[in-house]
Amino acid sequence: MKTTLGLVCGLLILLGALARAADLDPALQSKVDEQLKLVQALAAEPALVAGVKAQNAALPPDLAAMTQDKWKAASLLDPVLRGLSKNAVAELLKAKRSPAFSEVFVNDANGLKVAFLSKTSGWSHKGKPKHDLPMAGKTWQGEVEVDASTGLQQLQVAVPVLDGGTPIGSLVVGLALSKLK
Repeated sequence: MKTTLGLVCGLLILLGALARAADLDPALQSKVDEQLKLVQALAAEPALVAGVKAQNAALPPDLAAMTQDKWKAASLLDPVLRGLSKNAVAELLKAKRSPAFSEVFVNDANGLKVAFLSKTSGWSHKGKPKHDLPMAGKTWQGEVEVDASTGLQQLQVAVPVLDGGTPIGSLVVGLALSKLK
């Protein structure tokens, strides 16, 4: 029963993602697809994979103590947030960032932040398609939205971070529509 329910839910999520992609005009979808290739290449960077593997192996105590309420209340000067924006993975994100990227963040297998360019609205993305589909080895594309974190009209895409072909985390990128047109 649980397996059937899981398959049905997965199919509905996939159909919803396909429907959202179909809502974009073909020229814009083509530009999103080009950016998606850059996102996939970024997710394969050895330093990014190593950072996710390290966090999956041993979650640092300050991250283990983080909750959504603490995350929401934390300022950008909070040592935990500063660490996530200054670590080796975050430095890689800065170096490899495309001008079309309005936000970028990396999650470990449990959906917790490994690194980001700017603070996101959520601490954990586990249970959300933007993390769960990449953890199943699939890409995800969200709807056009005004992002709460950046205030920009964007569309998010997410890809798996793979280690030997096995998903170990997710890379989520917001694509600024104004930079794609």
